[in-house]
Amino acid sequence: MFNKILIANRGEIACRVIKTAKKMGIATVAVYSEADRDALHVELADESVWIGAAPSRESYLVADRIIAAAKQTGAEAIHPGYGFLSENEAFARRVEEEGLVFIGPKHASIAAMGDKIASKKLAAQARVSTIPGWNEAIDSAEQAVKIARDIGYPVMIKATAGGGGKGLRVAFDDKQTHEGYISCRNEARASFGDDRVFIEKFVEQPRHIEIQVLGDAHGNLVHLHERECSIQRRHQKVIEEAPSPFISDATRKAMGEQAVALARAVGYQSAGTVEFVVGRDQSFYFLEMNTRLQVEHPVTECITGLDLVELMIRVAAGEPLPFTQADIKRDGWAIECRINAEDPLRGFLPSTGRLVRFQPPATSMQAAQPMPSGGGVRVDTGFEEGGEIPMHYDSMIAKLVVHGRDRIDAIRRMREALNAFVIRGIHANVDFQSALLAHPEFVAGRFDTGFIAKHFPEGFRAGDVTHGDPDFLVALAAAVHRRYLARAASLGGQMPGHGLRIDDDHVVLVRGPKGQDVHRPVHVEANGALTVTLDGRRYVFDGDWKFGTIRIEGSCNDEPFVAQVERRGLELRIGHHGLSLDALVLTPRAAELHQLMPYKPPPDTSKLLLAPMPGLLANVLVKPGQTVLAGEKLAVVEAMKMENILTAMQDATVAEVLAATGESLAVDQPILRFA
Repeated sequence: MFNKILIANRGEIACRVIKTAKKMGIATVAVYSEADRDALHVELADESVWIGAAPSRESYLVADRIIAAAKQTGAEAIHPGYGFLSENEAFARRVEEEGLVFIGPKHASIAAMGDKIASKKLAAQARVSTIPGWNEAIDSAEQAVKIARDIGYPVMIKATAGGGGKGLRVAFDDKQTHEGYISCRNEARASFGDDRVFIEKFVEQPRHIEIQVLGDAHGNLVHLHERECSIQRRHQKVIEEAPSPFISDATRKAMGEQAVALARAVGYQSAGTVEFVVGRDQSFYFLEMNTRLQVEHPVTECITGLDLVELMIRVAAGEPLPFTQADIKRDGWAIECRINAEDPLRGFLPSTGRLVRFQPPATSMQAAQPMPSGGGVRVDTGFEEGGEIPMHYDSMIAKLVVHGRDRIDAIRRMREALNAFVIRGIHANVDFQSALLAHPEFVAGRFDTGFIAKHFPEGFRAGDVTHGDPDFLVALAAAVHRRYLARAASLGGQMPGHGLRIDDDHVVLVRGPKGQDVHRPVHVEANGALTVTLDGRRYVFDGDWKFGTIRIEGSCNDEPFVAQVERRGLELRIGHHGLSLDALVLTPRAAELHQLMPYKPPPDTSKLLLAPMPGLLANVLVKPGQTVLAGEKLAVVEAMKMENILTAMQDATVAEVLAATGESLAVDQPILRFA
């Protein structure tokens, strides 16, 4: 067994590997860029080595610096995590040539599966179901259109070296094929240094289901059941679960056997994932093989009780797998939500900055530790409160994982855990995740990869949240306000005869757009618990809430709840199950007078192009005096490894350019002014 390993990665996966290494008594070395100098993975590791500037191409993607760091610190092996160099065949070979051990598959396996065209051919030879398509690199947009017509629309255009949703487009006609081919090549060239593109049939209403495989150097190969990864936004996974609520046992068995057959065909050693696209009739086709640990590996760990990182390390050290296929159990149900730094209410634009508040829910499961009986909650993250979300890397802040008795129990646990996840200072997708989990079609297990596009066609809006009882938030606002009044009344030093007198009747003003507030009369009684009567319904609140905290826990009508409450001046912001409301609790007379207050509209920004997110202004595509048409490209902003193209919302004339190419932009910073 190794004495010391280096983790060639950052963020939550670096922290995750460190936890297993510590359990095994293995010393760890972290590498870090300038942006990650104070990162959590650096703090957790036994040693750390600086490897370059913030951009990944100058640090985490520089193989020479990573190998030099391993040699400098005496590390015997390198764990690549996922992303960066994890599936780089040249890096894996170089590690081996330098006398180090690559904690992952052999470079030949990575090479065989890393090329999507070659891997499909190999899969066909191994008698794995493959999807119809053109499995050679395509030279031009015109050729792409001809091939797409021959296959039949819709088609999927994919970069050979693609991944993570980059270099991938779905086309339904010739125009989309032409444009998609060019976009895929450009994206792939920028992200992977390989602009080869191929085309395959797009399976309509598809499910994305993957099989976890594990092999050793002694010829042993097993699968660890499937993961359901169909809830995606723009080909990026949002929610993953294990097992799948869709496939039958017969399909599960067939997919597992084919995944193992493919892994055996390439002599696979280590953890890997064979991805399939599954049709409505449970027909399934090989999509690709990821020759690394997956982001969503915790759900497999939950249902099997295995530590995949530990098994990767043991296999890399030459040990045989300690079990056979028959020994692998499947217990309960696990769900993972990716908590991303993005603003769902602004088209999921990246959100960078400081985590002013970062309070994950209480955990009862830990990575690298035995699974507790009865399941629980696990949080994998690479951040702490006060940490900085840099713009140079992907947007994931944390992975929230729950394990329950069955799927309904797991969904319930996840919704409560999301209620308890406090993130402030940046925007995050917590409310959006709550909305997905509450959707009746998701709860029923009726979904495919188009679920988000179908049910949230205009993006996410506050009104998209399905809440069982929205009045609960109104009643909670009244109860919290009463607690504040009780504390104020109890303060000493008040003048005799002038102390605060608390009335039982109040009005909750629920803030609406353009000053259209809704008045909700409430009656509040305090007899140990707080009883709020709203429209004839009684809400009895009990719990030891601490002032100044965002997260509050208690019971309502004897049912436990977790919610988030913040004071903003005189207002309260209440959040529960993804629904938020801003409320002002007043006496009936004050509410009467408040109706007479004029509404102050926000400033008019219709003649400005504002930066929708923090980022780098990569290009300004227009000049002063230029007339632009609706939909025309105006500027390009880079953030979190993605190019964001800003377009004109209507016909206009550019009056002034207010920001320079190469400038770092703050959110809502003006870029252009229109005449």
